[in-house]
Amino acid sequence: MTRRSSPHRGGGPARRRALGGAFLVAALVAVCFASLAIGTADIPLHTVWHALTTFDPADPDHIAIVLKRLPRTLVGIAVGVALGLAGTLAQGITRNPLADPGILGISQGAALAVVAGIVVFGATQPAQYLWFAFAGACVAAVFVWSIASRGRDGATPVKLALAGAAVAAAFSSLASGVLIADRQALDTMRFWQVGSLAGRGFDVLLPALPAIVVGAVAALTLGRTLNLLALGDDTAAALGVRVGRSRLIGGVLVAVLAGAATAVAGPIAFLGLIVPHAVRILTGADYRWILAYSAPAAATLLVAADVVARVVARPGEVQVGIVVAVIGAPVFIALVRRGKAATL
Repeated sequence: MTRRSSPHRGGGPARRRALGGAFLVAALVAVCFASLAIGTADIPLHTVWHALTTFDPADPDHIAIVLKRLPRTLVGIAVGVALGLAGTLAQGITRNPLADPGILGISQGAALAVVAGIVVFGATQPAQYLWFAFAGACVAAVFVWSIASRGRDGATPVKLALAGAAVAAAFSSLASGVLIADRQALDTMRFWQVGSLAGRGFDVLLPALPAIVVGAVAALTLGRTLNLLALGDDTAAALGVRVGRSRLIGGVLVAVLAGAATAVAGPIAFLGLIVPHAVRILTGADYRWILAYSAPAAATLLVAADVVARVVARPGEVQVGIVVAVIGAPVFIALVRRGKAATL
């Protein structure tokens, strides 16, 4: 009896993770096909398949799928992967279940830099926002780290969260003040500021893609380190982790991933916050699996939200950042009420 039941008990979490991974892959494929098929005019799935496999440049449906909807879908996948990993890293390095790139001030730093680009340098297109947003995210991360590092204990989780919240509030206030004083900048900024995939293509994605790929690969290697940090700084140090250095590396990766994602699609709230909590239901507390599952889960949620954004206000569409917030707020409240976000 013991020998039969022991493998069953040991295989339970592994089977759950395997089934969960298969479900995430299937869901991502499904929402990608939906993203290619659904828009201002719906296109049958068999036409989508033919456009991908035997592209006909004379067919207007094929042109719409390959030249318009496919780049937008790939942008959604890349931004979702970046934000899912950035949120997981932010929660891991701060040991704060409510941490995400927003609470660390990184998204607000990117937004403030874009405002500066619009007002000072006359930037008007998403492709022009890219480097401003990326630079602003990096500056915000350095600023938060320098504030949190002061004092005898260095950059502790509490100090990182407090410094990030203060920097986020300051940068957000500065950006709002500039926009209120400049009506033209406000009109240019308001569509980017809520987060959107509309009009985003390879011209915006390709410059940011190297940062997303390198940041994602590096983030996936930090699972063991985050597991040890979750035990507490003293225990992690006793097990050989260089705590300050590990937090610095994690913070840099959060800035790279969140900065690149924000540069491409604008600030998208809740995605990096709720996805790590949701995947913990499947993975447990092991950050190696949380990181691996958060990437496709966040991509699936963002692409699905973009599909919903095209449907709810036809013939126009709603910005995807609004849809993610509408979906994310009640989901996160439900997770908190069930106790899933109480601890890391």
